[in-house]
Amino acid sequence: MRGIGQAIADYNMIEEGDVVMVCCSGGKDSYALLNLLRDMRERAPIDFRIIAINLDQRQPGFPAEVLPAYFESIGVEYRIVTEDTYSIVKDKIPEGKTTCALCSRLRRAIIYRTASELGATKIALGHHREDLIETLFLNMFFGGKLKAMPPKLLSDDGQHMVIRPLAYCAEKDIAKYARAMDFPIIPCNLCGSQETAQRKQIKALLGEWEHSFPGRVESIATALQNVVPSHLADGKLFDFKALTRNSLVSEGDIAFDSPIVSLPPTPTPESLPIHWIKNDDSLDANPWSRLNNDEHTHHH
Repeated sequence: MRGIGQAIADYNMIEEGDVVMVCCSGGKDSYALLNLLRDMRERAPIDFRIIAINLDQRQPGFPAEVLPAYFESIGVEYRIVTEDTYSIVKDKIPEGKTTCALCSRLRRAIIYRTASELGATKIALGHHREDLIETLFLNMFFGGKLKAMPPKLLSDDGQHMVIRPLAYCAEKDIAKYARAMDFPIIPCNLCGSQETAQRKQIKALLGEWEHSFPGRVESIATALQNVVPSHLADGKLFDFKALTRNSLVSEGDIAFDSPIVSLPPTPTPESLPIHWIKNDDSLDANPWSRLNNDEHTHHH
């Protein structure tokens, strides 16, 4: 709750009157996202609507009854979208080749179309902190780009806003939460295509780092919010050509400084700031600042 509230506040993910379409795959992350957003809605001082959707891609063995039954059991508004993308992917991609790229493109198009049909103003995806970091390293190692998953994204056509409210949440915490809630998890390998080898490598690397150097993954996540363009090498972000002795550079001169290699101790949950929650009557433009104040609770 701490992480999701912080992310919503920091990136203004959800506003008054939003229709939030939560994409649910049957995995732990999307179950956690749906439940946490429903809890948030009960406490939030703004009104927004939640619609859960699942895309049934007609993979052989997909238990199509699991998600509708779960949505019914918790009383959430939902839509099941059935599209046989499985056959399309199998037809287009040679046997043995990874199907993920084409599958994700087809899935994205269907999700955007469904959002338009439902009048959704936000599309919520269940990507967590490790997903963002893995994507950063995948792009660096294999794509030559310093690029990750943003917590908030505008679609190319400008019609859809994608949000990732779990962006600050650690995967291990989500896994614990999912076990405690006993979600009816659907296996993610039904299509016969496992994670690509590159992503597996990155996931293993991050796991080793976190085991050997606790706090390193958190530090990398923090770095995504602390970019210093004048100390990189992208002329599109910083005008190196126009740099003269008279230029003022806000980041300062640290050209000959050694990198800071020592990390502060990993903060405990109790010591972390909760600055999106307030229990006083101070005015605050951020509607997520009063989540624990019963006086401002909405019931839906």
